[in-house]
Amino acid sequence: MKGIGVAVPPVIIVAGPTASGKSALALVLAEAFGGTVINADSMQVYRDLFLLTARPDAAALARAPHRLYGFLEAGEEICSVARWLVLAHAAVQEAHGAGRLPIVVGGTGLYLEALRHGLALVPEVPAAVRAKTRDLMAVIGPHAFHARLAERDPVMAARLRPSDPQRLQRAWEVLMASGRSLADWQGAAVMEGMRARFCSLMLMPPRPVLRAACDTRLRCMVAAGAVAEVAALLARAVPSDRPILKALGVSALADHIRGRCSLEEAVMAAQGATRRYAKRQCTWFRHHLTDARVIADASMPDEALALVGSFLQAPP
Repeated sequence: MKGIGVAVPPVIIVAGPTASGKSALALVLAEAFGGTVINADSMQVYRDLFLLTARPDAAALARAPHRLYGFLEAGEEICSVARWLVLAHAAVQEAHGAGRLPIVVGGTGLYLEALRHGLALVPEVPAAVRAKTRDLMAVIGPHAFHARLAERDPVMAARLRPSDPQRLQRAWEVLMASGRSLADWQGAAVMEGMRARFCSLMLMPPRPVLRAACDTRLRCMVAAGAVAEVAALLARAVPSDRPILKALGVSALADHIRGRCSLEEAVMAAQGATRRYAKRQCTWFRHHLTDARVIADASMPDEALALVGSFLQAPP
């Protein structure tokens, strides 16, 4: 890692929407600069759904060290931002200790934001409170849930939309468990972000290219065995609130497996969900990763290689 400073070590971030080519670009950078690829995707942390979550295959793993992929069981709780941040700190430190360049890659924006800027410390919520919150959402629905949150916690309600039930539930359960608004906790103590020099690359293909990539990749996943993969997951009777069941494509393919739609209808539904998710990711990254260098085409890595090379040669 020629040119790397010791006092403030470097970390490369490769961000962007799903199907934009992040993993491929991160692997090229890892080979060029002696890097370790560190996962920042909230679905790729699980062992299940290797195909549908697009985890790196054996060939990729042989080309460079990879960390934080496939280490959790599907039935486990969510890999929260706080949990991931602790693990990511350790993985980055391991890479630096081995004389390698940490390359953090993924599309989970909250992971990347916490790595760079830190995270508010929110108390643990008891399982019973989480269960009651899920039941309330299931009974009254997201719009009524949002209205009820607004009565008790208008600050958080103003920040959230009825179309975001996961974060609505999070705000409610923290309020019920602690008696304080999540907004209060977020403004209090924090877990510190990584002390590092960051070089952030953001893959942002033109919209038609990204839409086509989403569609093509989903069909390739199905051809490779994604239906059987989802069937195996369903057979395990994973609790319905587990994050892995929200992975792109699971709901649509599960409908097909249960006889509710044809395979073609399931594929089209999954493609649509993937495109919509990619669009939301693009919007989030444009607003939050404002200092990143935008890369339009991951298949032509010369620009990214030059940017990282110059970054590493610059004085720390």
